[in-house]
Amino acid sequence: MTADAARRTALAAQGFADPRPTGPPTRRHLQKALSRVQLLQLDSVNVAVRAHYMPLFSRLGGYDPALVDDAAWLHSARRPRLLVEYWAHEASLVPVEDWPLFRWRMRRFEERYARHVDRVRRESPGLVEDVLAAVRDLGPSTAGALQAALGGVGPKVKGGWWNRSDVKVVCEYLFAVGALTTGTRKGFQRHYDLPERVIPADVLAQTPDDDECARRLTLRAALAHGVGTEKDLRDYYRLQPAQSQRAVAELVEAGQLEPVAVRGWSHAAYRHPQARTPRQVRGRALLCPFDPLVWERARTERIFDFHYRIEIYVPEPQRVHGYYVFPFLLDGHLVGRVDLKADRATGTLRAQGAFAEQGVDTRRVAAELAGELHAMAAWLELDRVWVGERGDLAGDLAAAL
Repeated sequence: MTADAARRTALAAQGFADPRPTGPPTRRHLQKALSRVQLLQLDSVNVAVRAHYMPLFSRLGGYDPALVDDAAWLHSARRPRLLVEYWAHEASLVPVEDWPLFRWRMRRFEERYARHVDRVRRESPGLVEDVLAAVRDLGPSTAGALQAALGGVGPKVKGGWWNRSDVKVVCEYLFAVGALTTGTRKGFQRHYDLPERVIPADVLAQTPDDDECARRLTLRAALAHGVGTEKDLRDYYRLQPAQSQRAVAELVEAGQLEPVAVRGWSHAAYRHPQARTPRQVRGRALLCPFDPLVWERARTERIFDFHYRIEIYVPEPQRVHGYYVFPFLLDGHLVGRVDLKADRATGTLRAQGAFAEQGVDTRRVAAELAGELHAMAAWLELDRVWVGERGDLAGDLAAAL
């Protein structure tokens, strides 16, 4: 397989070869996009838009965010919950039916967090059981509400596990081991609930062993990649190296993964049998830093020849492109990047810096980027787009706007 074919295969797997809906996106469009990406990463940064909303805009265009909220936080017989929260790539929304596939991680978290919970059990006997009982009685609750209901039990841990209160430590432990899940989020704050009130009984009853979890997650990662190295597939759900390597070997032997050689790649690759390779990929999209197409930076550089690093934690004077930078995808190539901020107080989408990749037609890139920025601003209910002076694309972009 040529590197160009691998790039087009990866884009198709992520949904970028699918046309955007001609009308308002529906729950059916949401489900199709989710079948491509498999998960939506959650992140607390809200400088432009929450991370779990943006990948769907990148693939569907302007949509009602309530589609995601309803899929993740509401349930009815007519419209069952589609998504549940757990540690997948990082904190993520995953399909409800995939929740049991993370039992391998729940079992590991039981060991990993034992010392934190052992301390709590010594210092606050019965607290773990009290938290579970309080959630059972109160329904979906924040750690703060649970602490208040339990009489403010436990001081903050000085320099301990994220400097959290004992109740918060217990909540996070119970979430990690699958004894609690997220019932809803309000203001991005997690409200803990019992899994049996969130996850269907037939799903909750499944207890696959570690090897089965790894095989099924690897196959989902391959579907989302189209084609990728073992390390690419491993990273999608953050599997352990030995676990991933064994899963890949077993899937190859079973004929569920196809080994391929990609010209220019230094490691062996694997193709999902359902992957397609379109002759061309057309269209444009802004990608947030947590979009699954670009979150594995080595893969992004290998496939797109695009060096990308998130600079949130870099001191401002040392940043190259900006705080929250969105790569710009145009006709199957990453052709530029823009540092975005949603200034809600003034109703402005601020492009604080705009940069073109070497050798691109900057006027065309600027014109297409301007169109996508206007579309994003409208989706975020912002009135205008403003462009700063940083970057070699800023002048052309300002003119195009």
